Amino acid sequence: MENKVEFKVHGRYALFTDPLTKIGGEKCSYHIPTYEALKGIISSVYWKPTIIWFIDKVRIIKPIRTQTKGVKPIKYSGGNELSIYTYLSDVEYQVQAHFEWNLNREDMAKDRNDNKHWFVAKRMIERGGRQDIFLGARECQGYVETCKFGDGEGFYDNGGEIAYGLMFHGFDYPDEADKRELHSRFWRPTMINGIIDFIRPEHCTICKFVKKMTATPPKSIGLAEESLVAMLAEEVL
Repeated sequence: MENKVEFKVHGRYALFTDPLTKIGGEKCSYHIPTYEALKGIISSVYWKPTIIWFIDKVRIIKPIRTQTKGVKPIKYSGGNELSIYTYLSDVEYQVQAHFEWNLNREDMAKDRNDNKHWFVAKRMIERGGRQDIFLGARECQGYVETCKFGDGEGFYDNGGEIAYGLMFHGFDYPDEADKRELHSRFWRPTMINGIIDFIRPEHCTICKFVKKMTATPPKSIGLAEESLVAMLAEEVL
Protein backbone atom coordinates (compact mmCIF):
# COMPACT_ATOMS: atom_id res chain seq x y z
CA MET A 1 0.00 0.00 0.00
CA GLU A 2 1.62 3.30 -1.15
CA ASN A 3 0.27 5.83 1.31
CA LYS A 4 3.21 8.05 2.31
CA VAL A 5 3.46 11.69 1.26
CA GLU A 6 6.12 14.35 1.80
CA PHE A 7 5.71 18.10 1.49
CA LYS A 8 7.12 21.47 2.53
CA VAL A 9 5.03 24.11 4.28
CA HIS A 10 6.20 27.65 4.96
CA GLY A 11 4.84 31.06 5.89
CA ARG A 12 5.63 34.46 7.39
CA TYR A 13 4.05 33.65 10.75
CA ALA A 14 2.83 30.64 12.73
CA LEU A 15 0.93 30.32 16.00
CA PHE A 16 0.87 26.84 17.56
CA THR A 17 -0.79 28.02 20.75
CA ASP A 18 0.35 26.78 24.13
CA PRO A 19 -2.96 26.21 26.00
CA LEU A 20 -1.47 27.56 29.23
CA THR A 21 -1.11 31.02 27.68
CA LYS A 22 -4.82 31.29 26.84
CA ILE A 23 -5.81 31.76 30.47
CA GLY A 24 -4.92 35.45 30.51
CA GLY A 25 -6.51 36.13 27.13
CA GLU A 26 -3.18 36.21 25.32
CA LYS A 27 -1.47 33.55 23.22
CA CYS A 28 2.10 32.34 22.93
CA SER A 29 3.25 29.83 20.31
CA TYR A 30 5.11 26.61 20.96
CA HIS A 31 8.55 26.64 19.35
CA ILE A 32 7.67 23.62 17.21
CA PRO A 33 4.48 22.65 15.34
CA THR A 34 2.02 20.31 17.01
CA TYR A 35 0.83 17.02 15.58
CA GLU A 36 -2.73 18.36 15.35
CA ALA A 37 -1.65 21.48 13.44
CA LEU A 38 0.28 19.45 10.85
CA LYS A 39 -2.63 17.02 10.54
CA GLY A 40 -4.89 19.99 9.88
CA ILE A 41 -2.54 21.19 7.14
CA ILE A 42 -2.47 17.88 5.25
CA SER A 43 -6.24 17.57 5.76
CA SER A 44 -6.65 20.98 4.10
CA VAL A 45 -4.52 19.72 1.23
CA TYR A 46 -6.60 16.55 0.78
CA TRP A 47 -9.18 14.91 3.02
CA LYS A 48 -11.82 12.22 2.61
CA PRO A 49 -13.89 10.50 5.32
CA THR A 50 -12.42 7.22 4.08
CA ILE A 51 -8.95 8.01 5.42
CA ILE A 52 -7.23 9.29 8.56
CA TRP A 53 -3.97 11.19 8.24
CA PHE A 54 -1.06 10.32 10.56
CA ILE A 55 1.96 12.60 10.90
CA ASP A 56 5.20 10.61 11.01
CA LYS A 57 7.81 13.34 11.46
CA VAL A 58 8.64 16.99 10.86
CA ARG A 59 11.95 18.68 10.06
CA ILE A 60 12.60 22.24 11.21
CA ILE A 61 14.36 24.04 8.35
CA LYS A 62 14.69 27.67 9.48
CA PRO A 63 15.86 28.99 12.87
CA ILE A 64 13.17 29.33 15.52
CA ARG A 65 12.38 33.02 15.99
CA THR A 66 9.48 34.70 17.77
CA GLN A 67 7.77 38.03 17.27
CA THR A 68 5.15 39.74 19.43
CA LYS A 69 2.23 41.62 17.91
CA GLY A 70 -0.62 43.61 19.37
CA VAL A 71 -4.03 42.31 18.32
CA LYS A 72 -7.63 43.18 19.11
CA PRO A 73 -9.59 39.94 19.54
CA ILE A 74 -13.37 40.09 19.78
CA LYS A 75 -14.78 39.79 23.30
CA TYR A 76 -17.66 37.39 23.93
CA SER A 77 -19.55 40.24 25.62
CA GLY A 78 -19.04 42.44 22.56
CA GLY A 79 -16.40 44.86 21.41
CA ASN A 80 -12.65 44.30 21.31
CA GLU A 81 -9.79 44.12 23.76
CA LEU A 82 -6.05 44.59 23.32
CA SER A 83 -3.87 41.48 23.64
CA ILE A 84 -0.28 40.57 22.90
CA TYR A 85 0.26 37.42 20.81
CA THR A 86 3.69 35.82 20.39
CA TYR A 87 4.09 34.29 16.93
CA LEU A 88 6.81 32.27 15.27
CA SER A 89 8.38 34.29 12.46
CA ASP A 90 9.50 33.10 9.00
CA VAL A 91 8.89 29.37 9.40
CA GLU A 92 9.56 26.43 7.10
CA TYR A 93 9.00 22.74 7.73
CA GLN A 94 9.35 19.47 5.86
CA VAL A 95 6.64 16.95 6.78
CA GLN A 96 6.25 13.23 6.22
CA ALA A 97 2.79 11.72 6.70
CA HIS A 98 0.73 8.70 5.71
CA PHE A 99 -2.94 7.75 5.70
CA GLU A 100 -4.83 4.76 7.04
CA TRP A 101 -8.42 3.67 6.57
CA ASN A 102 -11.06 5.04 8.90
CA LEU A 103 -12.53 1.72 10.00
CA ASN A 104 -15.39 3.52 11.76
CA ARG A 105 -16.81 4.52 8.37
CA GLU A 106 -18.06 1.22 7.01
CA ASP A 107 -20.24 3.15 4.58
CA MET A 108 -17.02 4.19 2.81
CA ALA A 109 -15.57 0.68 2.57
CA LYS A 110 -15.91 0.62 -1.23
CA ASP A 111 -13.81 3.77 -1.43
CA ARG A 112 -10.73 2.13 0.14
CA ASN A 113 -8.52 2.37 -2.90
CA ASP A 114 -4.99 3.23 -1.77
CA ASN A 115 -3.64 4.11 -5.22
CA LYS A 116 -6.52 6.51 -5.88
CA HIS A 117 -6.09 8.45 -2.64
CA TRP A 118 -2.29 8.49 -2.87
CA PHE A 119 -2.25 9.88 -6.41
CA VAL A 120 -4.91 12.49 -5.61
CA ALA A 121 -3.05 13.54 -2.45
CA LYS A 122 0.20 13.90 -4.41
CA ARG A 123 -1.57 15.98 -7.06
CA MET A 124 -3.17 18.22 -4.47
CA ILE A 125 0.22 18.84 -2.82
CA GLU A 126 1.60 19.89 -6.21
CA ARG A 127 -1.29 22.33 -6.57
CA GLY A 128 -0.91 23.80 -3.11
CA GLY A 129 -3.94 22.12 -1.52
CA ARG A 130 -7.69 22.13 -1.93
CA GLN A 131 -8.34 24.61 0.87
CA ASP A 132 -6.49 27.52 2.44
CA ILE A 133 -3.50 26.51 4.55
CA PHE A 134 -3.11 27.94 8.05
CA LEU A 135 -0.11 27.56 10.34
CA GLY A 136 -1.93 27.07 13.61
CA ALA A 137 -4.17 30.14 13.35
CA ARG A 138 -6.28 31.69 10.63
CA GLU A 139 -4.21 34.87 10.47
CA CYS A 140 -1.10 32.77 9.71
CA GLN A 141 -1.33 31.90 6.01
CA GLY A 142 0.79 28.96 4.89
CA TYR A 143 1.94 27.59 1.54
CA VAL A 144 2.47 23.95 0.60
CA GLU A 145 4.95 22.63 -1.97
CA THR A 146 6.33 19.26 -2.97
CA CYS A 147 9.69 18.18 -1.53
CA LYS A 148 11.81 15.19 -0.62
CA PHE A 149 12.04 14.82 3.15
CA GLY A 150 15.63 15.45 4.22
CA ASP A 151 16.69 17.38 1.13
CA GLY A 152 18.42 20.72 1.53
CA GLU A 153 20.17 22.27 4.49
CA GLY A 154 18.39 22.80 7.79
CA PHE A 155 19.43 25.18 10.56
CA TYR A 156 19.39 22.43 13.22
CA ASP A 157 20.96 19.61 11.18
CA ASN A 158 23.87 19.45 13.63
CA GLY A 159 22.02 20.78 16.64
CA GLY A 160 22.06 17.58 18.63
CA GLU A 161 19.19 16.75 20.99
CA ILE A 162 16.74 19.31 22.31
CA ALA A 163 14.09 18.04 24.74
CA TYR A 164 10.79 19.87 25.17
CA GLY A 165 8.48 19.62 28.12
CA LEU A 166 4.85 18.59 28.18
CA MET A 167 3.16 19.66 24.95
CA PHE A 168 -0.23 19.33 23.32
CA HIS A 169 -0.27 16.48 20.79
CA GLY A 170 -3.81 16.42 19.37
CA PHE A 171 -7.47 15.56 19.82
CA ASP A 172 -9.25 12.20 19.79
CA TYR A 173 -12.41 12.89 17.80
CA PRO A 174 -15.43 10.54 18.02
CA ASP A 175 -15.47 9.77 14.30
CA GLU A 176 -11.87 8.50 14.43
CA ALA A 177 -11.49 7.11 17.96
CA ASP A 178 -14.88 5.34 18.05
CA LYS A 179 -15.87 7.11 21.27
CA ARG A 180 -18.71 9.44 22.21
CA GLU A 181 -16.24 11.77 23.87
CA LEU A 182 -13.63 14.35 22.91
CA HIS A 183 -10.21 13.90 24.50
CA SER A 184 -7.01 15.95 24.25
CA ARG A 185 -3.61 14.24 24.18
CA PHE A 186 -0.23 15.39 25.50
CA TRP A 187 3.36 14.16 25.13
CA ARG A 188 7.01 15.16 25.62
CA PRO A 189 8.74 15.57 22.23
CA THR A 190 12.46 15.54 21.53
CA MET A 191 14.09 17.16 18.51
CA ILE A 192 17.22 15.41 17.25
CA ASN A 193 19.22 17.27 14.59
CA GLY A 194 16.16 19.26 13.60
CA ILE A 195 13.81 16.26 13.24
CA ILE A 196 10.91 15.38 15.53
CA ASP A 197 9.45 11.87 15.27
CA PHE A 198 5.80 11.88 16.37
CA ILE A 199 4.35 9.02 18.35
CA ARG A 200 1.01 7.59 17.24
CA PRO A 201 -2.09 9.01 18.94
CA GLU A 202 -2.87 5.76 20.75
CA HIS A 203 0.62 5.79 22.29
CA CYS A 204 0.01 9.06 24.15
CA THR A 205 -0.31 8.14 27.81
CA ILE A 206 -1.43 11.57 29.03
CA CYS A 207 -5.01 12.30 27.98
CA LYS A 208 -7.69 14.62 29.29
CA PHE A 209 -11.45 14.37 28.88
CA VAL A 210 -12.85 17.53 27.25
CA LYS A 211 -16.56 16.92 26.72
CA LYS A 212 -19.20 14.52 25.48
CA MET A 213 -19.41 14.48 21.70
CA THR A 214 -21.14 12.30 19.15
CA ALA A 215 -19.93 11.74 15.61
CA THR A 216 -22.43 13.02 13.04
CA PRO A 217 -21.27 11.85 9.61
CA PRO A 218 -23.04 13.46 6.63
CA LYS A 219 -25.76 11.57 4.86
CA SER A 220 -24.41 9.20 2.25
CA ILE A 221 -24.87 10.44 -1.32
CA GLY A 222 -23.64 7.25 -2.87
CA LEU A 223 -20.17 6.34 -4.04
CA ALA A 224 -20.79 7.25 -7.67
CA GLU A 225 -22.11 10.70 -6.80
CA GLU A 226 -19.25 11.31 -4.34
CA SER A 227 -16.67 10.30 -6.94
CA LEU A 228 -18.24 12.75 -9.38
CA VAL A 229 -18.10 15.57 -6.83
CA ALA A 230 -14.45 14.80 -6.07
CA MET A 231 -13.59 14.68 -9.77
CA LEU A 232 -15.22 18.05 -10.40
CA ALA A 233 -13.37 19.58 -7.45
CA GLU A 234 -10.04 18.30 -8.79
CA GLU A 235 -10.78 19.75 -12.22
CA VAL A 236 -11.50 23.15 -10.69
CA LEU A 237 -8.13 23.06 -8.95
